[in-house]
Amino acid sequence: MKDLKFPLFKTKIDNSPKFDLTDVGERQKYFKFKAGVEIKKLRDYLKKNTFIVYLLGKKNSGKGTYAKMFKEIVDKDRIEHFSIGDMIRDVDQELKEKRKKKELVEFLKNNYRGLMSLEEIISSLENRNTSKLLSSELILVLAKREIAKKGRKAIFIDGFPRELDQVSYSLFFRDLVNYRDDPDILVLIDVPEAVIDERIKHRVICPFCQTSRSLKLLPTKKIEYENKNFYLICDNPECSGPRMVAKEGDELGVKPIKQRLELDEKLIRQAFSLYGIPKILLRNSVPVNKAKDYLDDYEITPEYVYSKKGKNIKVKEKPWQIRDDEGEFSYSLMPPPVVISLIKQLVEVLKI
Repeated sequence: MKDLKFPLFKTKIDNSPKFDLTDVGERQKYFKFKAGVEIKKLRDYLKKNTFIVYLLGKKNSGKGTYAKMFKEIVDKDRIEHFSIGDMIRDVDQELKEKRKKKELVEFLKNNYRGLMSLEEIISSLENRNTSKLLSSELILVLAKREIAKKGRKAIFIDGFPRELDQVSYSLFFRDLVNYRDDPDILVLIDVPEAVIDERIKHRVICPFCQTSRSLKLLPTKKIEYENKNFYLICDNPECSGPRMVAKEGDELGVKPIKQRLELDEKLIRQAFSLYGIPKILLRNSVPVNKAKDYLDDYEITPEYVYSKKGKNIKVKEKPWQIRDDEGEFSYSLMPPPVVISLIKQLVEVLKI
């Protein structure tokens, strides 16, 4: 992110064993090795306390991935993550069921406060499109309802604020949802646009179970070759194993979401300049010439290259190199080292 400096965070430990960060069991060992003390502090803290984290990053920057991995590693029972986008999609389904729609309308009647009438609010939900965001007051009351369902837990909120005027709402959000004594923290995520572009261009999904992978960055165990192209085969054990396909428009990369990315950057900049709220800065890239001092090799995102000889398909790994937003050759990071940074900075912010 140009002109906004996110410091490098060191996760390298001399003589570290090599961990397979794509394996759940290996990840557990990795986190214990690199942040075991801090993880214990957070677990002890969560026995009596909670917090609210606002995740701010560009679209496809990994917000949900980092929050879910934090929950997986620290405490599955005392941490909740929810996405504003997922919440709205759930509301879409509620509106299609008569009983649930009636309950939603009753909830809004008793809780919504804003400049639009109840009828206009329901209409905006039923006729919404991705080019126009819902009102801030509506998002706020729906988020309040969602948090109430989860009970008193530490919460990662993904996707709020979504507009510049919502930044000020978020500062008082904990009071509105009865988390009056909880610390609230902004987590700002810096991911080079080139990383987001490549992630979109190379992602594929299973047409049956919707599992997402990347031909370039996260392959499945089974690969097929046909008409001079390589294809991933879904390896979800609960799926029948069809060929994974690209979503229409993904070949365009960030072009269709360029306006959204520009707004996301403005949100991050505005949040960065706020006083009175702790901030955690997460960085997803390290310059190539500094990587050996800050990272262990296995923490760098690998790029997968395919070749075919006879009937055999060979897959080779190499460090994935991109240009960051300043044009400097950099490595993108696997999610676990970014989460290590989150864990250690959160311990400092909470002063535990």
